[in-house]
Amino acid sequence: MNKLGKLVKSVRAFKEGLAQPPAVTPALPRPRFGLAMGGGFARGMAHVGVLKALEDEGIPIDYIAGTSVGAVIAAMYASGVSVKEMTELAALVRFKDFARWTVSRFGFCSNDRMGPFLAKLLPCKTFEELRMPLAVAATDFITGDPVVFQSGSLVDAIRASCAYPGMFLPVNVNGRLLVDGLLAHPVPVVPLRQMGADRVLGVYLSAHWVNVGGPKHVFDVIGQCFSIAQAKMCQLWKGEADLVIEPLVDGIGYDAFERSPELIASGERAAQAVMPELRKWFEAPVAVPAKARASAKFTPATAPVAPAGS
Repeated sequence: MNKLGKLVKSVRAFKEGLAQPPAVTPALPRPRFGLAMGGGFARGMAHVGVLKALEDEGIPIDYIAGTSVGAVIAAMYASGVSVKEMTELAALVRFKDFARWTVSRFGFCSNDRMGPFLAKLLPCKTFEELRMPLAVAATDFITGDPVVFQSGSLVDAIRASCAYPGMFLPVNVNGRLLVDGLLAHPVPVVPLRQMGADRVLGVYLSAHWVNVGGPKHVFDVIGQCFSIAQAKMCQLWKGEADLVIEPLVDGIGYDAFERSPELIASGERAAQAVMPELRKWFEAPVAVPAKARASAKFTPATAPVAPAGS
C-alpha cells in the first residue's frame, strides 16, 4: 500500500507539472536603430527615398540625426511629416525659397529666408515636441569643435547646421559662430551612438560638387574643396556605423531641386539594396548592456541662436 501511495503521489505530481505553463525565457529586446543623414543641398532629397524604403519594410527608427539638408529631412520626419508629404514638397522647393543673394564679409548668400521657410515645413517648433529623439549637427567656426543640438528651437539649430561656409552667413550662438555640420559630423553617426542607438545606418551623398567640365564660379571652387575634404574624412565616421549607403547622385547639381523625383528614387534603391542586411539586425537582435550605453558622455547644445551680424 505504501508503494501504491507513493506511485499515486508521483503520478499526481507529474500531472500537475504538465499542467504548469512552461517557463518563458524573456525575449531579447530588438536593437535600437538610428539613422544618420548627411548633407548635399538638393541631393539630400535622396534621404526621402531612404525613409520610404525603411517605412515600406517596417524598419522602426528610434533615433534620427542629420547634418545640413539631412537635418532638415530628419527634423521633418521626427515632426511627423509623412514621406508622401515630403515627396510632394520636394517637387515644389527651389533654391530661392530659402536663400537670397547678398553682399557680406561672411558669405554671398543670406539665410534670412531659412527661418520662415523651415517654420512652414515643421509642425513642431522645438526638439521637445518631436515624436522621436533628434540630433542636429553644426560646427564651431573658431575651434572646429562639433556642436550637437538636441533641445530648444528646431529652426535655430537647423539654420546653424545649414550655414555652408562661403555661401551662407555663419550663425551666432551667444557669441559663438557656427557653420555647417559637415566639418565636424559629415554624417552624424557618433551622436546617434551617444544617444543610445545599438545599430546605425549612415546615408552619405558622395558626389563631387562639380563635374569634369570644371568650376563655373567661386561657389563651385568652394564646394569642390569641401567635397574632397569630406571624402578624405569618411574613415573618421564610417567606422562608427554598422552600415553605410551611398545613393547615386553623381551629375546632379547642388541646386537641382527639380530633379527631386529621381533623387528620391535613387535613395530608395540604395536602401532596398541593403534591406536583407537590415532585416538580420531585427531577426537576431544583440543585447547591449545598459552600462555600455550609459558610458557615452554627451552634452547637447541648447543655447538660442541668432544670425551673425544681427
